[in-house]
Amino acid sequence: MASAIVRRNITNNLKRLPLLSSSCWGFNNNNNHLLNVAEEHGGGSGSGCVSFHAEAGGVGLPSYMRGAVYWEPNKPLTIEEFHIPRPKAGELLIKTKGCGVCHSDLHVMKGEIPFSSPCVVGHEITGEVVEHGQHTDAKTIERLPIGSRVVGAFIMPCGNCNYCSKGHDDLCEAFFAYNRAQGTLYDGETRLFLRSSGKPVFMYSMGGLAEYCVVPANALSVLPNSMPYTESAILGCAVFTAYGAMAHAAEVRPGDTVAVIGTGGVGSSCLQIARAFGASDIIAVDIQDDKLQKAKTLGATHTINSAKEDPIEKILEITGGKGVDVAVEALGKPQTFAQCTQSVKDGGRAVMIGLAKAGSLGEVDINRLVRRKIKVIGSYGGRARQDLPKLIRLAETGIFDLGHAVSRKYTFEESGKAFQDLNEGNIIGRAVIEIV
Repeated sequence: MASAIVRRNITNNLKRLPLLSSSCWGFNNNNNHLLNVAEEHGGGSGSGCVSFHAEAGGVGLPSYMRGAVYWEPNKPLTIEEFHIPRPKAGELLIKTKGCGVCHSDLHVMKGEIPFSSPCVVGHEITGEVVEHGQHTDAKTIERLPIGSRVVGAFIMPCGNCNYCSKGHDDLCEAFFAYNRAQGTLYDGETRLFLRSSGKPVFMYSMGGLAEYCVVPANALSVLPNSMPYTESAILGCAVFTAYGAMAHAAEVRPGDTVAVIGTGGVGSSCLQIARAFGASDIIAVDIQDDKLQKAKTLGATHTINSAKEDPIEKILEITGGKGVDVAVEALGKPQTFAQCTQSVKDGGRAVMIGLAKAGSLGEVDINRLVRRKIKVIGSYGGRARQDLPKLIRLAETGIFDLGHAVSRKYTFEESGKAFQDLNEGNIIGRAVIEIV
């Protein structure tokens, strides 16, 4: 009986697939799995045959997928074929729909931040749940059933370490020890293997710039049907990072004055979050007038072009000589690091969220830091289990405007161009790669 149900489920799902030649697929009568028989008939990646295997719930998945691979610094991404990644306990396989274009990936691709290579980049994604790893707990399966629309956060908490147990998902020990240090998930292994050679390829977060990706369940939240896949992808990093900075590091309160230095994807998200939190004066600082013009639509009450005027003097002028309650540095440059610390009032909070080239140092006036109780705080991102559902709700209700935040869209085949445009400063706000 169970065998008949499995066969029926597979057959029903095949009806939704494009028509294939009967020689391209078939059933294995011994285990009721759909066979890849393209190779047996001389077919390959160019044969027009598509191979599938059956998964839990009867969902047919292709045997192979494409992903964008970083090989070495300052070399273009290449699109390679992979075996479909297989999730393990507590992990889900996601059919990727959208992946944001972020400077963090660009830092890796330029060799400015060391990371294992070759790797699949991309770390802010939306998609659909298509498989649960074996032995995944029932509560996770109930929360994220097959077919769920989801958003994935780039900091993927293990849920078990000392920090995660205290609710500090943003400091997850396993994430930094395994993913950021080794390019793997938390058993010390990647889930990505090239189709041509079987060689392993590392993962920057979930390796989201691919047609499928494996994500730990703790990093995923349900995306309502009313929200678009493409624009919602930025919730997993740009908005997630901004929220972590504003809620946990800066602790922005209604009436606070806020300056944001650097109004790219993350910085412009900080403007919207500051507005949502009730900040009064919101000052955007950048060197591009088009970005500053955009900042006005996202919550900035004042703008400063720091290529034309001294941002510290201007901030002091706007705030009556006091400085702001909170200054956020979203570029990761020594010059803007100093501007951030010098822009805050006595007792103010200078929050650093911009990543820099490895080894970069920031200077601070020690005497002012001590005498005036200046707080310098680093912030890498939000806390996935607590914050991601809140961000989704902010966007769903329109308090955070995703449509205004995303300015450009690219196809998967244009992934290299997307990062070239980002490197050349041609993207205002955030761009997203659509993966169909």
